[in-house]
Amino acid sequence: MILLVLLASILIVTVTIVQYDEQTQDYNVLRFSRKEASTKQDIEIELKRRTTYAVTTKNLAKIFQDRIYDIAYVHKLTISMYDMEGNLLKSSIPYNFDKKEGFNLSKETIRDLANNSNHKILKSRTEKGITYQSSYSYINDTRFKRIGILELQIAQDNQEQKNELREFITRLLLVYVLMLILGVVLAYFLSSYITRSIKTISEKINETRLNKRNEKINLDSASSEINSLVAAYNNMIDQLEESAVKLAQSEREQAWREMAKQVAHEIKNPLTPMRLSVQSFERKFDPEDPNIKEKMAEYSKSLIQQIDVMSSIASAFSDFAKMPTQRREKLNVVDVVKHSLDIFTEDYIQYLPQEQELYANLDKTQLIRIVTNLVKNSIQAIKDTETYPRIEVKVASEGNSVKITVSDNGKGINDTNKELIFEPKFTTKTSGMGLGLPMIKKIIEAYDGNISFTSSEGIGTVFTVILPKT
Repeated sequence: MILLVLLASILIVTVTIVQYDEQTQDYNVLRFSRKEASTKQDIEIELKRRTTYAVTTKNLAKIFQDRIYDIAYVHKLTISMYDMEGNLLKSSIPYNFDKKEGFNLSKETIRDLANNSNHKILKSRTEKGITYQSSYSYINDTRFKRIGILELQIAQDNQEQKNELREFITRLLLVYVLMLILGVVLAYFLSSYITRSIKTISEKINETRLNKRNEKINLDSASSEINSLVAAYNNMIDQLEESAVKLAQSEREQAWREMAKQVAHEIKNPLTPMRLSVQSFERKFDPEDPNIKEKMAEYSKSLIQQIDVMSSIASAFSDFAKMPTQRREKLNVVDVVKHSLDIFTEDYIQYLPQEQELYANLDKTQLIRIVTNLVKNSIQAIKDTETYPRIEVKVASEGNSVKITVSDNGKGINDTNKELIFEPKFTTKTSGMGLGLPMIKKIIEAYDGNISFTSSEGIGTVFTVILPKT
């Protein structure tokens, strides 16, 4: 709108200036034509009325000796008479209103006049801002014989028209400045009105999430286009909620299917050796065998081991599915971590606490579980061929948090597995169910903490755990 007002003002000012200039030129030409016609008529009357001198070229100066000044004064222009060779015969110079002196005509002017079909030529020049217009035509006697050349010259001072134009442009600019100000104000309120609705829609779109309930947009007053956009958004929200419900249901079903497959797979592993043990015992059972008690004890021990494996599998899946209840208490984290490392017999495990005492409100069992799981993974990551295996466990205070780091110089984690490391059931080991890291991640996040790691393949891995003190 502002650009439109500016363009309109520029165009109108330009057109106005051009129009004024054309009107001024037309007015000057018309005015000069009227004066020229009247002057020529007076000259013709004078030639017909005077009889004392013969109407010839030589007598023109005598015929118009005094009369030329009266005619020039009445019509307010300069009159000059020349013979057919362009020599000045008589001029109204003493009463010339432009105060210019007369000269003989140039050969070019005489030639142009002779070659013109109308036997009349017009010339103009500008000096010091004043335009001088001159017309050249022949003076005829009563028998229409050419006896001389008549020059009529008028000074066209357009200063008055320029002043009028300047005043008009000034008023026009004032009007357009007012229109521009009104346009800016109107554009501001109009754009604010439009963008307010669009901003509301934009904020709602940015807040739209698949995993939460999204609010619909309700606008009290808006344009039809905005209402159409709001209706489309609200319709999208309805469809999104339906899709989210279907997706959640599908994900739950898929999770249960995956969980069922994993449980079945893990349970089949101990069932196979149990089946083989029972079949072997049935085939080799001999009541008369003197070593029957030892064989029964060995057979029972094997079955109990497999049953324990199945029990641990069930416990692992149960713990992952249900977060254990937190029993927070004020603990000296330095001591708890030290005690959790006592169960490991590897001599390359180094404990490097940065504080002598560091207290935090945590569940002791869960803290031990976090440390032992990370250390156990580090032990399993170290190659058997590693000449100087090393595992370092550090505890430090970091603001209002406790920082625990477990680093090793094991085989590291490749880039493909880094994104899957906290996924349930993911493991790079030949044994285990891949629930250890996901489980401790859930424990840490329950405290509003976080766990992260850095790893370089062939160099080692560093796990960092941040837990709040309170």
